Amino acid sequence: MANISEKLNEAFNIQIREELESGYIYLGMAAWFEERSLGNLATWFDKQAAEEFAHAMKLKSHILERGGSVHYQALAEQKQDWNSIMEIVEATLEHEQHITKKIIELYELAQDLKEYSSYPLLLWFIEEQVEEEDNASSLIDKLKGYKNDFNFDHHIERVEE
Repeated sequence: MANISEKLNEAFNIQIREELESGYIYLGMAAWFEERSLGNLATWFDKQAAEEFAHAMKLKSHILERGGSVHYQALAEQKQDWNSIMEIVEATLEHEQHITKKIIELYELAQDLKEYSSYPLLLWFIEEQVEEEDNASSLIDKLKGYKNDFNFDHHIERVEE
């Protein structure tokens, strides 16, 4: 017997797609950087992609722990033609704000459905999104201080937590 409503189960499956698409977005950005020999930025975005895939697996595990059903939905092709580093980092912040909105909608749905067992997971995701938005904002702020893309790349490092 499932201990997760069909409605929340489906919403989590949709969020899995959002997280996987996030990973694809960041892989595309990483490739753009790598093609331009901006290795530190490529690594930063590769790590970001891996984190997004881990988020999808966290949602998958929760669904299965609650007796639900996982359905992987089709992923959309993502933008791959960027004009500048600033365009990418601004798109990163915008995308993370989109994901934050989706997570909050999930939390509100869980509240409406009184799906208390999903609160800890969703609160973790809300806290994670604070970090994600801060990381993206920091990239924008740092980039504004550099005139040269290669100097900016040289000073980018992503610390693992």
